[in-house]
Amino acid sequence: MIITYHREKLINAIIYFAKNTKYCGKTKLLKLLYFLDFLHFKQTGKSVTKQDYFAWKMGPVPKDLFEELSGNMKPDMKISIQELHADKEFQQINPQKQFNADYFSKKEIELLEKISFIFKDAKADLMIEAAHLKNEPWDRTLKEKGEFQKIDYMLAVDGDIVSLPFNEAKERMEEISEVHKLFGAG
Repeated sequence: MIITYHREKLINAIIYFAKNTKYCGKTKLLKLLYFLDFLHFKQTGKSVTKQDYFAWKMGPVPKDLFEELSGNMKPDMKISIQELHADKEFQQINPQKQFNADYFSKKEIELLEKISFIFKDAKADLMIEAAHLKNEPWDRTLKEKGEFQKIDYMLAVDGDIVSLPFNEAKERMEEISEVHKLFGAG
């Protein structure tokens, strides 16, 4: 069985962003993770956390994580970050564990650092604005499929020099999916 560490990457990315940015509440965190996953996919054909994002009115949301943070945290998340309180308007993400870089590639660490640097002082409203850019994956999904629809990672691939060619990204996705089916990786 292949061990992918997506859950460990997700939790450690949360810890990293919470420790390395200001005003890291739930909304800002969800946008930071979106940028991490979609920028990494754009460059490599793989997301970092393997979250599925959906086009909600206020931006891209990893629905499963949103629901977990909004109510029923799994034990590994509970020991990693302080439980959030639904009655508060701003919910600061407070890590309870140290960041573990062992689960990340060099490229993933560089992207965590870059995104944290860019958005270090940003508040949630600026994060929402940054995630709403015209013709980006969230915007295209909202316009083409409608609200609450899953955002296809392939929308991150474009003609940019730092982006994989569309066919190569699609081929990598198919190969990864096939390996996961064969070896039962999650």
